Amino acid sequence: MRKFRQKYYDYFSKFYDRFIALHASDKQGVLRDILAEQTGAEPGDCVLDICTGTGAALRPLAGRVGAEGLVVGLDFSSGMLAAAREKTRADNQVCLVQADCGRLPFKAGVFSVVTCSHAFYELKGATQVNTLDEIKRCLKPGKPFLMMEHEVPENRLVRLLFHIRLMSMGRERALQILKHEAGFLNQYFPQVTKSAVVTGKSKIYICWT
Repeated sequence: MRKFRQKYYDYFSKFYDRFIALHASDKQGVLRDILAEQTGAEPGDCVLDICTGTGAALRPLAGRVGAEGLVVGLDFSSGMLAAAREKTRADNQVCLVQADCGRLPFKAGVFSVVTCSHAFYELKGATQVNTLDEIKRCLKPGKPFLMMEHEVPENRLVRLLFHIRLMSMGRERALQILKHEAGFLNQYFPQVTKSAVVTGKSKIYICWT
């Protein structure tokens, strides 16, 4: 199953950016800039973007941490990482890692921020729980995890695609999380706040350790 999912995302990498732009009504590509701004990351910080996909969040994050900082983009799909590599060739502070986000290959307490945009709900079963535990382990004390996700789309076709995506987690789990997102995240983080974004089609949960 894991190899099948990798192949799927390797292929999906060719269409991923257009799909997300449609899903989030983000034709101008500003959502990742907003995410980077809300991290509060500072020059010299070390930031991790899990399920980085084609790396859309990496350059905005690199702009926050500057030349002395480090941004790590992690994904399990070689196709996604190849697309991310093309986007970030000029950014020397960006490092790409192919790994499973449920078993992060990093020491504890090394990151000032962890982000995940439009990808967390595609994690399945135990991987989702393990990922949250791993995020907490790798974050410095008192530092945040930011999860950006879609609001339920108004367009019927896009809403159908949204629900199909959620169902990949399993129907009951998907509906539970969709109705009680903050409560679900509060099981892992003591403080969770929701932030709306300018497009009105996405939201950001800021989770503090």
